[in-house]
Amino acid sequence: MVAFLGMGLLGSNFVRAMIGKGAKVNVWNRTASKAEALEQYGAKAFVQAADAVRDADTIHLTLKDDATVDEVLAQAAAGLKPGATIIDHTTTSTPGAIQRTRAWKEKGFTYLHAPVFMGPQNALESTGFMLVSGDQSVIGRLEPTLSKMTGKLLNFGVEEGRAAGMKLVGNCFLVAFTTGIADTLSLARSLDIPISDMSTLFDAWNPGTLLPARLKRMTSGSYDKPSWELNMARKDTGLFIQAAERKGISLAVMPAIAAEMDRWINKGHGNEDWTVIGSGNL
Repeated sequence: MVAFLGMGLLGSNFVRAMIGKGAKVNVWNRTASKAEALEQYGAKAFVQAADAVRDADTIHLTLKDDATVDEVLAQAAAGLKPGATIIDHTTTSTPGAIQRTRAWKEKGFTYLHAPVFMGPQNALESTGFMLVSGDQSVIGRLEPTLSKMTGKLLNFGVEEGRAAGMKLVGNCFLVAFTTGIADTLSLARSLDIPISDMSTLFDAWNPGTLLPARLKRMTSGSYDKPSWELNMARKDTGLFIQAAERKGISLAVMPAIAAEMDRWINKGHGNEDWTVIGSGNL
């Protein structure tokens, strides 16, 4: 028997996929109607978290944050089967994941943090990426179960909390990437460039292919043979900001990037490769 706590878009589709593979799943959600909605697919909904986990060997969580995970597990604790395994897919802090792993082990349970890069459709289709780290014997035992839930299981080694950290790093990139796209759309609007022209550009030129080389360059420690000088990158960044300002449009991240470029130029790095602005974070 499996229990699943947290019936948001991700959790509910994980449950539907499990049921489709023949699993019997108990479900709980703070808003009871979201759990009850899964009964049409074969799940059994409970009003109390402790009742949902009572017969479960494995309990999955998809919740909001550290505080919510701790709160829900405290509610479920009275019903936990001795030696049960808790698998938490919530995006949480690294210290929180480490603390829970150790605390629940001391109580006689297995806790594994397994955050995901998966949207609701991925959860339903069992595609995407799931991250794990920590006790390799635990991961080895749970790997067959976790592999059924995702397209790719990424194991980041023995360090507890590393999976939590990697999830935050990935989400940081997604936030920066999406905010950068927002500024790009704003700049295009200020220049009266239609979306169709942007699609033509990015259909032919995929800047995502530059990521591995850019990461290598930024972490190399060598910036004296520039492919794009910081001074020139700063000049272009100024042009972005000026073009938007002329149309009364504010860019979200470019002013902060310009300020960071100025800081490095003032330190004497203007003639170096512009990726030097990331070297202070290594």
